[in-house]
Amino acid sequence: MNQQVKRFNLPGFIAEDPVCIPHLFSAKADIEIMGFFASIFAWGQRKTIIKKSKELITRMDGTPHDFICNHQESDLKAMIGFRHRTFNDTDLLYFLAFMQNHFQKHASLENAFLKGHDPKHANMEAALNAFRQYFFSLPYAPTRTYKHIASPAQNSACKRINMFLRWMVRKDKNGVDFGLWQSIKPAQLVCPLDVHVARVARKIGLLQRTQNDWTAAIELTEGLKMFDPNDPVKYDLALFGLGVSGEI
Repeated sequence: MNQQVKRFNLPGFIAEDPVCIPHLFSAKADIEIMGFFASIFAWGQRKTIIKKSKELITRMDGTPHDFICNHQESDLKAMIGFRHRTFNDTDLLYFLAFMQNHFQKHASLENAFLKGHDPKHANMEAALNAFRQYFFSLPYAPTRTYKHIASPAQNSACKRINMFLRWMVRKDKNGVDFGLWQSIKPAQLVCPLDVHVARVARKIGLLQRTQNDWTAAIELTEGLKMFDPNDPVKYDLALFGLGVSGEI
C-alpha cells in the first residue's frame, strides 16, 4: 500500500483531479472556499467538476473570499443560472450567505468544523454532525439545499466533506494536500468512500460491508490504520488511483 501511495501522491495527480481547483489560489481563505465548493461538486466526471468549479470562480470575479465578504446584492445576479447536476443557483446563494455570515466572524473555514470537534475523539463523526447543524443555522436555509451537506447522522459516507477535510488537514512533502488546518489531527480523518475506493477496498479485503455508508467508511479507515494509525487517509490516493486506472 505504501508503494501505491508513493505512486499516486504526486503533483502530477493534481491536474486531473478536483483538488486542482484550490491549487489555483495562494491565499488561505480562497483555498478553503474553492476547496469546499470543488468537493461539494465532486460527483460525476472529474472534467465536469473542474469545469463547473472554474465557472464559479469566474462568476465571483476570480476572488472568492473578497466576493463573499464584500459583494452587494446586485452582484448576486451573476450567480443566477449556475447549475451542476442537482446543485442550482438557489443552493449556491445559500452557500454564499452561509460563508459570508461565517467569514464575518471567523478568519478561517476551519472554525466551522470545530463546533463539535474534540481532540480526544477517534474520528470526525461528532464534528461533521455539528457542522451540518451550523451550516443550516441561518433562518432562511432552503429545504432543498439540505441534501448537499451530508452527515454521519444520516448514515452517509460523507465522501465529499471527508475529501475536503483530507485536503485541508493532511500535509506531506508531495504537495497534493494542503495541511492548512492544525486543530484536527490526520489520525481523526475518515477515508472518502467513493465507488472507486470502495470497489478496490473490497477487492483487497479492507472492506467487508456492502453498503457505501458511514459504517463502511469507518470500517475502511480502521483497516487503513493498520498501515499507518497516524495518517490513514493518505491511502485514499492509492485506492482511488488504482480504481480509476482500472488496474483493480
